[in-house]
Order: sequence, then C-alpha cells, then structure tokens
Amino acid sequence: MNGSTAYVVTGCLVGVAGVAIGVVVLRKARSGSRTPAPGDQVRDGDALRGDPRRLKPGDIVEIRQVPYTVRGSVHLVEGGWSWAEHLLDDAVGIRRWLSVEEDPDLELVLWTSEPSATVTPGAPTLDVAGRRYSWDESGQARYTATEGTGLAPRGTMRYHDYQAPGGARLAFESYGEAGWAVNLGEKLHRAEVMIYPQGGSEQAARHG
Repeated sequence: MNGSTAYVVTGCLVGVAGVAIGVVVLRKARSGSRTPAPGDQVRDGDALRGDPRRLKPGDIVEIRQVPYTVRGSVHLVEGGWSWAEHLLDDAVGIRRWLSVEEDPDLELVLWTSEPSATVTPGAPTLDVAGRRYSWDESGQARYTATEGTGLAPRGTMRYHDYQAPGGARLAFESYGEAGWAVNLGEKLHRAEVMIYPQGGSEQAARHG
C-alpha cells in the first residue's frame, strides 16, 4: 500500500466513523435518552392538556375546572412578535378573554373587563381595585379577528400593559378608533388549563 492509498483509506474510515457517530446521536435524541429541556416539558404538558397555541373558535377551554367555549379569536402582530387573544364565555354567559403568548416561555392570562373603571393609561403607576400596578410596556399591533369577537376583520390595536406583585395584570386596549377598554388579568399556571379541541373528545361534546 503506497502513501496516497493510505490517505484515501484513512479518510474513508474517518468519514464512515463520522456518519456512524451522527446516526448514534440522532437515535439517542429520538429515543428520548437525553435530558428534556424546559420547552420539551411544556410540549409534553400540551400533549396531555391540549396546545393553547392552537386554540380556535368552537374549542372548549376548562380553566380552574370551569368550562368555557371559544367564541372568537384575535391574532396580533407587532414587528417580529405575535400573540393571540381568545373570547370565552361560560354556561351562564359570562365573557372573559384568554391571552396566549410566548415571551419566550408560554404565558396564559385570563382577563376580565372592567367597564366601570375611570383610570386612563400613561402614568408610571396606577391604583385599581385596591392594588397598585406599575407600567410594563406599550405599543401598537396589527390584528386579524374572527367572527364572534365584535371587531372588524382586521385593523390596528393600541395597548398599555401594567403589572402588580404576584402576577396580577392591568391592560388598556383600543381597537381602531374606539376608546380605551380596561381589563384586569390573572396569570394562569399551565396545570390550570385544559383544552378540548372542537370535535376532538367526548368531554367537549358534553360541555358543548
């Protein structure tokens, strides 16, 4: 065996070894032998409880053991960021909103409208219902809405968001030329939310 032949054979062996190592790594990853990342654990929860990112009108959402029907959805985009807000109602007609956002972790907030509130956005802190909220962020997003929300199919939405200790939220939203709507929010734990896709389970049929 001359020198050039030895180099060729050695190169082939290295290449084959590299491919073999790559196959082993892929098999290990697919077999689930690696330590799950936090995002994987969230996805595992979604497999058991339904994926909030895929919510759509007609789905059933059970929050803290109370079933709601998704009546309409609003999808919002601001620059490279996007999130969704879903209009819910329960068996007695109480309406609330559920926001679904990844920031970067999945965040679920249940909102209740406060039509009697007289506060307006802009101040660094605001006192509402005995709680002090601090300004968090504000901006303007483009939206598309489904039927059932009472909104135009598309347009713009301005917002100001505030937070209080313990995860409480205060949000001001204005769709199109409308005035400010005031909403109080509660951050939800993932385990408090169960989703039954439309037509996807007997449970959804019972709640529907």
